[in-house]
Amino acid sequence: MPSRNAKSWAAAPALPPTHYTQGDIYRDEAVFEEEQARIFEKIWRLACHESEVAQPGDFRTLEFAGKPLVVVRGLDNVVRTFLNICSHRGARIVHEPAGNMKSMSCFFHLWRYDLTGACTAIPRSEAYETQRLDKSGLGLREVKTEVRNKLVWVNLDDDCVPLAEYIGDALEAFEHVLEENDLEVFTYQQATIDANWKEWQETNLDLYHEYMHVALRKTQIDPSAMNKRELRVYPNGHIRGGGSGYSANYESYDGWEKREDSKALRGLTASDFRFTHIFPCSSMNARGTVLRISTFTPLNAHQTRIEWRGMSPKSDSPEDWEMRTEHYNQYWGPFGRNVPEDLVAAELCEWNFGPGAARYQIIAREEGMRGQDDGFLRAFYQQWSTMMGRLASQPMKSQ
Repeated sequence: MPSRNAKSWAAAPALPPTHYTQGDIYRDEAVFEEEQARIFEKIWRLACHESEVAQPGDFRTLEFAGKPLVVVRGLDNVVRTFLNICSHRGARIVHEPAGNMKSMSCFFHLWRYDLTGACTAIPRSEAYETQRLDKSGLGLREVKTEVRNKLVWVNLDDDCVPLAEYIGDALEAFEHVLEENDLEVFTYQQATIDANWKEWQETNLDLYHEYMHVALRKTQIDPSAMNKRELRVYPNGHIRGGGSGYSANYESYDGWEKREDSKALRGLTASDFRFTHIFPCSSMNARGTVLRISTFTPLNAHQTRIEWRGMSPKSDSPEDWEMRTEHYNQYWGPFGRNVPEDLVAAELCEWNFGPGAARYQIIAREEGMRGQDDGFLRAFYQQWSTMMGRLASQPMKSQ
């Protein structure tokens, strides 16, 4: 019969275990806590663009894996990251999202730290002398930080592999774009959605969902050319799309115009569409004339905070800046034709997986790693399974 009863609805799909996910990975609190420890506290995460900490004293705050961080360029021009936590009583030190500072001073008791993380001042410190408390051992907790392609990356694990080893060649589609355009952040957006972080990430990795976006159906989906679209998977769960077989005809959408090659970012043509995702939560998307850098932070099993940075050349004229802003907002702005729909899709899944009504997700499309193959989703969950020690199709059973 075409419909299913309760027993058949609850049964696992008749697929290999790599080709579906089970709903507990989206709703179980114990799974979420284990993800924080086994995944997010171990991986390299994109913190910001170097232009956001361009001058000595410039800083940027963020939260990741439940920990507050502050990225700062020191007076010695070195970019460092610290837990944004005072060594004294655990208070948060830096409260603004960004700015410039000569030192860090805790509001609670005015303990002070320099931009290398050293504790430099403790009011009435003589009262600690009986306990031989020495401020030289009370510096901030530094976090591994590396700058590559003008992007600032952080890792909470002191014993992590170097960034180059973790990323490998996964940024090859963007290295020239990032290095040759002298970019800066020209727009920043943030949203908190009621969805598990994996439900959000699936909207980034699921190429089949192009049919959801009217703008994509009009400008870039050509079923007859699907076999030309190459998908690439790298070690550590990173993926790349775009390049060969990917392009967009913007004039096909009513009210939009063709993008000029003369306005494209160096290393791109105006019709180029490419994207790279660095497991598990950092990504880059390019649409010829504009570049977007995205990150997200899981807040709990049912909420995710997403950040988007639009990048443009510092040398843009006012006219080019307006053009790039228009192009960026057409797809990625708060009223654009892409991101708002992705947010809704993630929350639609959460509505059903969150309370346990939905049981499984199918990731079984196979097109030889071309077209709209689900290979990106399978690669993501293969890395998730490796780090978690369990299959995404059997998340409550350790391997």
